[in-house]
Amino acid sequence: MKKFLIQVFTWWNGTTLGTRFHTWRHGEKVGQDEFGNVYYQGGLDQEGRTRRWVIYNGYAEASKIPPGWHGWMHHRVDTPPSKEDYSPREWQKPHKPNLTGTAGAYRPDGSMLNPQTRPVVTGDYDAWTPGE
Repeated sequence: MKKFLIQVFTWWNGTTLGTRFHTWRHGEKVGQDEFGNVYYQGGLDQEGRTRRWVIYNGYAEASKIPPGWHGWMHHRVDTPPSKEDYSPREWQKPHKPNLTGTAGAYRPDGSMLNPQTRPVVTGDYDAWTPGE
């Protein structure tokens, strides 16, 4: 019952009932990423291309889509990552979603949320003072 109420009254938490119904009628599952997001395609969009969409695992946050799936979603590539053999290079880091607003967000030294002091500025810059 709780899941049903969440689907009725929220759009940011997984999927809505309308999206679930549209997926059931027109969607063809293409694949799933390492975060649990499920990707679908079916029908045509306004430009005559195959319509593609994602059902997020948890909150709907676009930065949770890895780069390979992002390219497929935006019609940059025709082959989804689930249908190709891709192994990342040793210098590539794993995808991380946007952490802004969370405890994992970047907080430089000297910011209000980081207790460390800001490093001393060095260089040949002299601040302007009036009357000089």
